[in-house]
Amino acid sequence: MRHTTEQLDIWRRDGGVILDSFFTADELAPCVDGMEQMYGHLRPDDPAAHENFDAKTRYAAQFANTTDLPFHATPELNLIGLHPALVACARAALGTDDVRMYQCHTWAKFTGQTDFDQPFHCDYKNHTLTVPGEDEVDRTINFMIYLTDVTDEHGAIHYVPVPESDPITGPMRPQFAGEAAGYEAQLRAIERSGAAPAGSVFAYGIDVFHRGTNLTLPDAHRFTVTASYKAAGNDQIGWSAWPRFFREPWHLVMDNASVEQRTCLGIPAP
Repeated sequence: MRHTTEQLDIWRRDGGVILDSFFTADELAPCVDGMEQMYGHLRPDDPAAHENFDAKTRYAAQFANTTDLPFHATPELNLIGLHPALVACARAALGTDDVRMYQCHTWAKFTGQTDFDQPFHCDYKNHTLTVPGEDEVDRTINFMIYLTDVTDEHGAIHYVPVPESDPITGPMRPQFAGEAAGYEAQLRAIERSGAAPAGSVFAYGIDVFHRGTNLTLPDAHRFTVTASYKAAGNDQIGWSAWPRFFREPWHLVMDNASVEQRTCLGIPAP
């Protein structure tokens, strides 16, 4: 196993944990190649261009370079979110051997593309229509896979452990950034950085306060893949109906995935 019991204990307690050096350099290389295929041509010519963005335009531009599975890229990039070690971690975290990957997308960020700074927010508003369950089997675990080094200058995610945010916001944890605006300064005063080297994974829950930060290193970029897991049958959690993307290159997934990996997409085993 590439994860430890101690790491999952931290995830359960705090809502987020760094899994250092989870993937090897050999596993990352073809994934980075795939990201370059998809996004390399989108590097901005003017690193100061984001200064001309208003708040609305800036927010939309933050998500410009995101793509849902499957990807017009390498098979390895298509399968990194279904890596057996990641599946094993999801099973251990959720307390079941039957898990589903319900979301997976790539995200490329470049210095100057926009201002990536965000207010604190929780993600459960667009993963479920109900209040997230607290039992393991009712939860989700989201994996942000760092394909490149992510320092604070590369716009590392910042978060506040749940035991530290609840005394500030209360256990209801306002789901929209505007609702949490009154707590922003207090949360920023105690925020932690998710910075980590390439190959690391930030594992977090949809009910932990977190925010994106801006890239400040000149000519820098940040490549990540996010994969989200839930227990099979947990219908209150959702994001992607995979057939929605039927025109996309599913052969890159299906022709290279194992039976176990396809099962995580909801395809019954033979």
